[in-house]
Amino acid sequence: MKSEQDIESLEKLIGQLKALHAEVSLLSRKSPSDAVNAFKLKLINKCLAFGNEVLGENYKPFDDFNAFDSDDVPSNSDVTMVIAQYLEEAERYRSDNVMMSNGWYYYKLGGEKSSIRSAPPTWSKK
Repeated sequence: MKSEQDIESLEKLIGQLKALHAEVSLLSRKSPSDAVNAFKLKLINKCLAFGNEVLGENYKPFDDFNAFDSDDVPSNSDVTMVIAQYLEEAERYRSDNVMMSNGWYYYKLGGEKSSIRSAPPTWSKK
C-alpha cells in the first residue's frame, strides 16, 4: 500500500463486502435460486467495481469477471459465492500488508510500518 487512502479504501471495501455477504447469505439460505432484484444488483455491482479498483490485478479474484450482467440476473447463491471470493481476496490483501511491532499489528505503507493499527493477519489465526 502506498498511502493512508489505500488503507481507508481497503477497510471500507472489507466492511461493505462483509455487510453484503451477510445480507445476501440470509436470502440465499431462504431462496438460493431466486434472482437478485435490480436495486440490490446495482449496489452489489458498485461494490464489486470498487473492489476491482482497490484489489488491483494481483488480488482480483477472477481475471474474467468484473460485475454481474443486469440482463442475466444472478441468483442469491451466485452472488453469495462471488462476494465470498472478493472478501477472501480483500482479507488476503490486508494480511499481506500488515506487520507486528511491539506486540501490535500495523499496516505497512511503502513496505514500512505505518502508525495505523490493524487486526492480526488471518494467517496468524490458523
